[in-house]
Amino acid sequence: MQSGDPLDRLRHLSLKGQADMSTEPTNHRANVLVVEDEMVLRMRAVDIVEDAGFTPVEAVNADEALAILESRSDISLLFTDIQMSGSIDGLKLAHAVHKRWPAIKIVLVSGQVRPTVAERPADSRFFGKPLEVAQMISELQDMVGAGALKIVPDTAVSQAVNAPRRGHTPSEDVLSAENDSLRLLLAQASIDAKALLTQAGIDAKEREAADKLQKLILDEMHHRIKNSLATVSAIASQSLRNATSIAHGKQSIEGRLVALGRAHDLLMQASWANASLSQTVRSATEPYDSAGAGRFSIKGRDTGIASGAVIALAMTFNELCTNTTKFGALSVPAGHVEIVWSIDDAAQRLRLTWTEIGGPPVEAPTRRSFGTRMMESLGQQLSGEVRLDYEPSGFIYTLDVPLSALAAKGAVDR
Repeated sequence: MQSGDPLDRLRHLSLKGQADMSTEPTNHRANVLVVEDEMVLRMRAVDIVEDAGFTPVEAVNADEALAILESRSDISLLFTDIQMSGSIDGLKLAHAVHKRWPAIKIVLVSGQVRPTVAERPADSRFFGKPLEVAQMISELQDMVGAGALKIVPDTAVSQAVNAPRRGHTPSEDVLSAENDSLRLLLAQASIDAKALLTQAGIDAKEREAADKLQKLILDEMHHRIKNSLATVSAIASQSLRNATSIAHGKQSIEGRLVALGRAHDLLMQASWANASLSQTVRSATEPYDSAGAGRFSIKGRDTGIASGAVIALAMTFNELCTNTTKFGALSVPAGHVEIVWSIDDAAQRLRLTWTEIGGPPVEAPTRRSFGTRMMESLGQQLSGEVRLDYEPSGFIYTLDVPLSALAAKGAVDR
């Protein structure tokens, strides 16, 4: 019997895995295990791996990654975010993988923490978010293709970040400039706050406590800004990747960024802790219900959901609403959409169904778009299942997930 703790499982496993990993995989395309709990960022990382010429294998957290590694012996590189949900974070996962499967190369990424060389596994590399696509592709090809790792000193990374970059797109340069400006603003905010405290005559102890609180707030704000920049970069890249024209790409980016903004507004109203499922669904569909025409029927027992699920669901409903407005039930006057969910208290699962009624005949698409991939990826992120049924009478989207993956801590059903 295996222990429930991933690290305990690793300690008690035999040395068979090391023998399995001692030979190069026979597949001509090396496999890269991508571990990232943010849906859009994981899709972005998957595209980077594919553009580098390798085959991505996806995992949402460390537990899922370890299960994959224990079941197969053809993973050449681990590409993992450091901060994510699960029993262990990405840094601990990297150390566990290096100890158990030393032949696997390791790339660590994060938008907040920056581990030193001593804190990372030997022969691993670290990169900050947002990821620079051209650099990441080059690094992956160097690591997997050359078969030899070199530790990149922190000073070298700093010089590489600050050095003039060639081959970058204007959007990447803008994001980099915005990131630098945000760092300066955060630093200035710290100076201004200290001056205000001094002018107010607050004593040293109170000022020290205020400084600690301010640092905590600024660190958290910086983390969220970096994650937001990375998400925006990923949305732009994904939207342009499959765009049929510049106008189509621009429209896709704008729609997705607006949906992301609405999700953030909703979370701000709830102090960024969580929001309700009903709020999330209504906020996402309201812009598509012209003048309150009642073209959406929304039914279900309300429950609190975590911030990550709010953003993922808001982005998913934006894709569903956009598609039904262009091609589905809401593209004709008589069409409407039913959104129904139920909570199985015994099984502790939530099942949500989006059903389009009264629209034109439906045909399955010939290719998987970014929106389709994102909707399917949501099920994986929430440890559940997603079904997309292209019935002639109307498109049906079904989400079936465990409440533990969706609900916010301490949430109360309403």
